[in-house]
Amino acid sequence: MHEIWKRLLDGNERWLADGRAATRRAETVGGQQLAAVVLGCSDSRVPVEIVFGQGVGDLFVVRTAGHTLDTAGLGSVEYAVGYLRATLIVVLGHDRCGAVAAAIRLVDDGIMPPGHIRGVAERIASSVRRAREEGAVTAGEIVARHAVYTAEQLRQRVAVPLHGVEIVAARYDLVDGTVAQVSRIVDRRPG
Repeated sequence: MHEIWKRLLDGNERWLADGRAATRRAETVGGQQLAAVVLGCSDSRVPVEIVFGQGVGDLFVVRTAGHTLDTAGLGSVEYAVGYLRATLIVVLGHDRCGAVAAAIRLVDDGIMPPGHIRGVAERIASSVRRAREEGAVTAGEIVARHAVYTAEQLRQRVAVPLHGVEIVAARYDLVDGTVAQVSRIVDRRPG
Protein backbone atom coordinates (compact mmCIF):
# COMPACT_ATOMS: atom_id res chain seq x y z
CA MET A 1 0.00 0.00 0.00
CA HIS A 2 1.26 3.47 -0.85
CA GLU A 3 2.56 5.20 2.29
CA ILE A 4 0.59 8.40 1.73
CA TRP A 5 -2.64 6.49 1.00
CA LYS A 6 -2.19 4.62 4.28
CA ARG A 7 -1.71 7.92 6.10
CA LEU A 8 -4.95 9.22 4.57
CA LEU A 9 -6.87 6.10 5.58
CA ASP A 10 -5.46 6.33 9.13
CA GLY A 11 -6.67 9.93 9.26
CA ASN A 12 -10.12 8.81 8.15
CA GLU A 13 -10.21 6.26 10.97
CA ARG A 14 -9.34 8.97 13.52
CA TRP A 15 -12.08 11.17 12.08
CA LEU A 16 -14.60 8.30 12.27
CA ALA A 17 -13.70 7.77 15.94
CA ASP A 18 -14.44 11.42 16.81
CA GLY A 19 -17.87 11.51 18.46
CA ARG A 20 -18.52 15.12 17.47
CA ALA A 21 -17.87 14.28 13.82
CA ALA A 22 -20.30 11.35 14.00
CA THR A 23 -23.01 13.60 15.43
CA ARG A 24 -22.52 16.22 12.72
CA ARG A 25 -22.49 13.58 9.97
CA ALA A 26 -25.81 12.25 11.29
CA GLU A 27 -27.27 15.77 11.33
CA THR A 28 -26.37 16.35 7.67
CA VAL A 29 -27.29 13.00 6.13
CA GLY A 30 -30.78 14.23 5.24
CA GLY A 31 -29.60 17.32 3.41
CA GLN A 32 -27.32 20.29 3.32
CA GLN A 33 -28.08 23.39 5.38
CA LEU A 34 -24.99 25.32 4.44
CA ALA A 35 -23.77 28.73 5.44
CA ALA A 36 -22.16 29.71 2.14
CA VAL A 37 -20.66 28.61 -1.14
CA VAL A 38 -16.93 29.28 -1.48
CA LEU A 39 -15.12 29.34 -4.80
CA GLY A 40 -11.48 28.92 -3.87
CA CYS A 41 -8.14 27.78 -5.20
CA SER A 42 -7.10 24.14 -5.22
CA ASP A 43 -3.88 25.05 -3.37
CA SER A 44 -3.37 22.62 -0.47
CA ARG A 45 -2.26 25.49 1.76
CA VAL A 46 -5.76 27.00 1.67
CA PRO A 47 -8.09 24.39 3.24
CA VAL A 48 -11.32 26.36 3.07
CA GLU A 49 -13.25 24.67 5.90
CA ILE A 50 -10.27 24.98 8.24
CA VAL A 51 -9.48 28.58 7.25
CA PHE A 52 -13.04 29.61 8.12
CA GLY A 53 -13.35 27.33 11.17
CA GLN A 54 -16.25 25.37 9.65
CA GLY A 55 -17.07 21.68 9.53
CA VAL A 56 -19.18 19.04 7.84
CA GLY A 57 -22.20 20.51 6.07
CA ASP A 58 -21.30 24.16 6.69
CA LEU A 59 -19.78 25.17 3.36
CA PHE A 60 -20.30 24.16 -0.26
CA VAL A 61 -16.75 24.38 -1.57
CA VAL A 62 -15.76 24.60 -5.24
CA ARG A 63 -12.01 24.52 -5.83
CA THR A 64 -10.09 25.00 -9.04
CA ALA A 65 -6.56 26.20 -9.68
CA GLY A 66 -6.62 29.98 -9.36
CA HIS A 67 -10.39 29.79 -8.65
CA THR A 68 -10.93 29.80 -12.41
CA LEU A 69 -14.45 29.50 -13.73
CA ASP A 70 -15.48 26.75 -16.11
CA THR A 71 -18.84 25.06 -16.71
CA ALA A 72 -18.33 22.65 -13.80
CA GLY A 73 -17.54 25.50 -11.41
CA LEU A 74 -20.44 27.61 -12.63
CA GLY A 75 -22.80 24.65 -12.41
CA SER A 76 -21.63 23.92 -8.87
CA VAL A 77 -22.26 27.51 -7.78
CA GLU A 78 -25.65 27.49 -9.51
CA TYR A 79 -26.57 24.28 -7.64
CA ALA A 80 -25.57 25.79 -4.28
CA VAL A 81 -27.59 28.96 -4.92
CA GLY A 82 -30.52 27.51 -6.86
CA TYR A 83 -31.13 24.28 -4.95
CA LEU A 84 -29.40 24.64 -1.60
CA ARG A 85 -30.45 28.30 -1.23
CA ALA A 86 -27.01 29.69 -0.39
CA THR A 87 -27.22 33.45 0.11
CA LEU A 88 -23.48 34.11 0.28
CA ILE A 89 -20.83 33.35 -2.31
CA VAL A 90 -17.20 33.90 -1.35
CA VAL A 91 -14.46 34.04 -3.98
CA LEU A 92 -11.28 33.29 -2.04
CA GLY A 93 -7.94 34.15 -3.62
CA HIS A 94 -4.62 33.82 -1.84
CA ASP A 95 -1.10 35.17 -2.00
CA ARG A 96 1.65 33.17 -3.70
CA CYS A 97 -0.88 31.50 -6.00
CA GLY A 98 0.93 29.34 -8.56
CA ALA A 99 -1.86 29.66 -11.12
CA VAL A 100 -1.81 33.46 -10.93
CA ALA A 101 2.01 33.41 -11.08
CA ALA A 102 1.81 31.30 -14.28
CA ALA A 103 -0.64 33.82 -15.76
CA ILE A 104 1.65 36.72 -14.82
CA ARG A 105 4.60 34.97 -16.54
CA LEU A 106 2.39 34.39 -19.58
CA VAL A 107 1.29 38.03 -19.81
CA ASP A 108 4.53 39.73 -18.79
CA ASP A 109 7.14 37.41 -20.32
CA GLY A 110 5.27 35.33 -22.90
CA ILE A 111 6.17 32.10 -21.08
CA MET A 112 3.52 29.51 -21.88
CA PRO A 113 3.02 26.78 -19.25
CA PRO A 114 2.85 23.15 -20.40
CA GLY A 115 -0.16 20.89 -20.84
CA HIS A 116 -3.53 21.86 -19.43
CA ILE A 117 -1.90 24.33 -17.05
CA ARG A 118 -1.84 26.53 -20.14
CA GLY A 119 -5.64 26.70 -20.12
CA VAL A 120 -5.69 27.77 -16.48
CA ALA A 121 -3.08 30.48 -17.11
CA GLU A 122 -4.95 31.68 -20.19
CA ARG A 123 -8.19 31.99 -18.18
CA ILE A 124 -6.42 34.10 -15.55
CA ALA A 125 -4.43 36.15 -18.11
CA SER A 126 -7.37 38.49 -18.74
CA SER A 127 -7.42 39.31 -15.01
CA VAL A 128 -3.68 39.99 -15.08
CA ARG A 129 -4.00 42.32 -18.08
CA ARG A 130 -6.95 44.17 -16.56
CA ALA A 131 -5.18 44.50 -13.19
CA ARG A 132 -2.05 45.85 -14.91
CA GLU A 133 -4.19 48.38 -16.84
CA GLU A 134 -5.71 49.49 -13.53
CA GLY A 135 -2.27 50.01 -11.98
CA ALA A 136 -1.58 46.73 -10.17
CA VAL A 137 2.15 46.15 -9.80
CA THR A 138 2.64 43.29 -7.33
CA ALA A 139 1.43 39.70 -7.53
CA GLY A 140 -0.56 40.32 -4.33
CA GLU A 141 -2.43 43.20 -5.95
CA ILE A 142 -3.17 41.03 -8.97
CA VAL A 143 -4.41 38.16 -6.76
CA ALA A 144 -6.82 40.52 -4.99
CA ARG A 145 -8.11 41.98 -8.25
CA HIS A 146 -8.46 38.51 -9.80
CA ALA A 147 -10.81 37.62 -6.90
CA VAL A 148 -12.84 40.77 -7.60
CA TYR A 149 -13.01 40.05 -11.33
CA THR A 150 -14.09 36.46 -10.65
CA ALA A 151 -16.86 37.75 -8.36
CA GLU A 152 -17.99 40.06 -11.17
CA GLN A 153 -17.95 37.15 -13.63
CA LEU A 154 -20.08 35.06 -11.28
CA ARG A 155 -22.66 37.83 -11.08
CA GLN A 156 -22.77 38.04 -14.87
CA ARG A 157 -22.54 34.36 -15.79
CA VAL A 158 -24.47 32.41 -13.12
CA ALA A 159 -27.72 31.28 -14.75
CA VAL A 160 -29.88 31.19 -11.61
CA PRO A 161 -31.42 34.25 -9.96
CA LEU A 162 -29.04 35.93 -7.54
CA HIS A 163 -31.61 38.28 -5.97
CA GLY A 164 -30.37 39.05 -2.47
CA VAL A 165 -27.26 36.87 -2.83
CA GLU A 166 -24.13 38.56 -1.58
CA ILE A 167 -20.84 37.91 -3.37
CA VAL A 168 -17.66 38.66 -1.43
CA ALA A 169 -14.21 38.69 -3.00
CA ALA A 170 -11.57 37.94 -0.39
CA ARG A 171 -7.85 37.28 -0.07
CA TYR A 172 -6.18 34.76 2.23
CA ASP A 173 -2.69 35.48 3.58
CA LEU A 174 -0.58 32.31 3.77
CA VAL A 175 1.82 33.78 6.33
CA ASP A 176 -0.55 35.04 9.01
CA GLY A 177 -3.70 33.07 8.09
CA THR A 178 -6.00 36.08 7.85
CA VAL A 179 -8.82 36.52 5.37
CA ALA A 180 -9.56 40.06 4.23
CA GLN A 181 -12.55 41.23 2.24
CA VAL A 182 -11.53 42.91 -1.02
CA SER A 183 -14.98 43.75 -2.39
CA ARG A 184 -18.65 42.98 -1.91
CA ILE A 185 -21.50 42.76 -4.41
CA VAL A 186 -25.15 42.44 -3.39
CA ASP A 187 -27.40 41.61 -6.31
CA ARG A 188 -30.68 43.46 -5.85
CA ARG A 189 -32.05 42.71 -9.31
CA PRO A 190 -35.53 41.19 -9.23
CA GLY A 191 -35.30 37.41 -9.30
